Amino acid sequence: MPLTDTKPDALANLYAKSIYELASEKGGREAVEQVAGELEDLIELAREDARFSEFLSSRVLKRGDRTQSLRTILDGRVHEITLKTLLVLNDNGRLGHLIPIVAALDEIAQRSFGRIEVDLYTADPIDADQLGRIKQQLDGTLGKETVVHPYTDPKMLGGVKLQIGDRLIDASLATQLRRFHDQLTGEGSARLRAAADRAIEADHNA
Repeated sequence: MPLTDTKPDALANLYAKSIYELASEKGGREAVEQVAGELEDLIELAREDARFSEFLSSRVLKRGDRTQSLRTILDGRVHEITLKTLLVLNDNGRLGHLIPIVAALDEIAQRSFGRIEVDLYTADPIDADQLGRIKQQLDGTLGKETVVHPYTDPKMLGGVKLQIGDRLIDASLATQLRRFHDQLTGEGSARLRAAADRAIEADHNA
């Protein structure tokens, strides 16, 4: 079965808090960012490789065998807390819950470090210079350090969309055109109604 791709719940927050506190004690912000980054990389690998996803979340594979495989694959290649996290989750039968746990860890880290995650959507890919300028503008506007994740949405005609937490800021061309069309249609209907009223009134007065 695949990894559970859901929003953080109480269980995920509990594990994430423990990971954050342990990493902070071991190496502060640098350790937290390294562990979170490595766990995110493993999730991306699982999304791209169905066999690795099955390896992490399968209930058929014995936990002892998976523990040995995790040690063989990752020991010395990732932060010790990254490996320890995976081993603890495996022992508790929670590896399939890795995605919401890492998402919760990321939320805790961003709050603690005074940063904001921003998903940026554009019609075409943007280069590093453009991304840097957008990040600088967002930093100034939001008053915090932003971590901008660029995405390409081929359905967009132009402009940008920003997802900041639960808030979507849509400045795409398609949205602007739709609003213009709605406004034009509304104004046009109002003018037609006004013209009809004037014609009826003039007819009554004739």
